[in-house]
Amino acid sequence: AFDFWCRTCRLDLRINHAENVRLVFSRPDWKRYMSEEDISNKRLYDRRVLIVDDDPDVLAVLRQSMQAEGALTQCCSDGNTAVHICENDPPDLVVLDMMLPKRSGFLVLERVKTRPNPPLVIMVTANEGKRHQAYAETLGVDAYMHKPLRLEKLITTAEQLLTEREQAAK
Repeated sequence: AFDFWCRTCRLDLRINHAENVRLVFSRPDWKRYMSEEDISNKRLYDRRVLIVDDDPDVLAVLRQSMQAEGALTQCCSDGNTAVHICENDPPDLVVLDMMLPKRSGFLVLERVKTRPNPPLVIMVTANEGKRHQAYAETLGVDAYMHKPLRLEKLITTAEQLLTEREQAAK
């Protein structure tokens, strides 16, 4: 794997040749045009976030919101790809839709949380049922949010979970 700067889209790209040259994680290159103080104000700076949703509009909005806070992001639209990414290039955090093609969010959550050092998982869903939330909690979800999402709440939740994990590791 190696990193390079794309002048057109202002992204740092990490390319993995073993995966037929695909985008792994991307984010705007803050260091090229911001001060260290401004960078330190980015709440998710250098955090690796996988966003999994089958709606391309939701993916785009979540990606832009996370990148605006300095996150390195990767997006996918089905459960099998999400599991593959978590097993081969694990993120710090997964924002996971419950209803996905090929493998449901519950099955992704179950598989991801059984791995050593699993990523944090925020499950998002339009389903209002408490039974689904209880099931996700038994599988180890770290946070459960309902769509439509308030982006500020999602980013604050992500920041809190990541900070808590870092403090617990010290």
